[in-house]
Amino acid sequence: MDLSSMLSLVQTAAELGLISSLTVLSLFLSYSMLNVCDLSTDGCFTLGAAVGAMVAISGHPFLSIPAAMLAGILSGFITAFLQTKMGVDSLLAGIIVNTGLYSINIAVMDNTSLVNMTKTETVFTRMKELLAATPLAAQSKLIVAVAAVVLVVLFLAFFLKTNLGLAIRATGNNPDMVRSSSINTAKITIIGLCISNSITALSGCLLAQSQKSANIDIGTGMVTIALASLLIGGVLFSKRRSIAFRAVCSVLGAFIFRLVYTAALRFNMPAYMLKLVSSIIVVIAISAPYLKSKLPMIKRRMELRRKKEVV
Repeated sequence: MDLSSMLSLVQTAAELGLISSLTVLSLFLSYSMLNVCDLSTDGCFTLGAAVGAMVAISGHPFLSIPAAMLAGILSGFITAFLQTKMGVDSLLAGIIVNTGLYSINIAVMDNTSLVNMTKTETVFTRMKELLAATPLAAQSKLIVAVAAVVLVVLFLAFFLKTNLGLAIRATGNNPDMVRSSSINTAKITIIGLCISNSITALSGCLLAQSQKSANIDIGTGMVTIALASLLIGGVLFSKRRSIAFRAVCSVLGAFIFRLVYTAALRFNMPAYMLKLVSSIIVVIAISAPYLKSKLPMIKRRMELRRKKEVV
């Protein structure tokens, strides 16, 4: 692999990694802070892609972003409502919403499973036109992705330090204590999931516009990829850091995941093997913290065995 191919590989991984890292940041809020595993992520991601694509096709590329985020807020509200007001288990609520969103996403895409955006103006084409006379024109996708990620990271870093953000973190850590402080944990959960799902929908919207298409399977496996990326970021970097630093680590985890995934594609790996690659990456990411905690004990046992052999 020559230098130009390597640079192209890194750029592709960076673009896809940054866009998918928005979903990772969404789970950073819901899973790491609020301690809710939201399994509606796949459907919400597709919902954001579908709404963003249809609004962009109608001639409003910039309006597609808030429209997709609003759709994500509605998805998060329904998921949280089922959990907090209907007594449905959080995992089951996510599965129910994810299943229902399949039909809704088909309806949003005008009763078709694929929306072609080849001739559609998007935020990426607008950015490319804006940078047409500059050397950065070829990096328009990367610039849009970086801008979106930076804004979301800054928002989370600021929001999670506000009273509402601290209430979300406290609810995730110790809901009983929060209730004893006369704070409505149901309301906090609803707000947290609404914000989280709006970021997921933003990620779907940007990916659809970047790929110039939206299909019903665009969000399949996103919750697995996002959780793996979140865990990769947590494994490689210390967790005892600021919120902003942890959020950036999550973004780096998404980039590393996409880099490995893209490298597998470049080495002409059969398409049917990519799911296996994803599974292996997820297993490594999930088991790494456990193996890391066991590493000192393994070293001690090895040292004891060496001492016995010497004796």
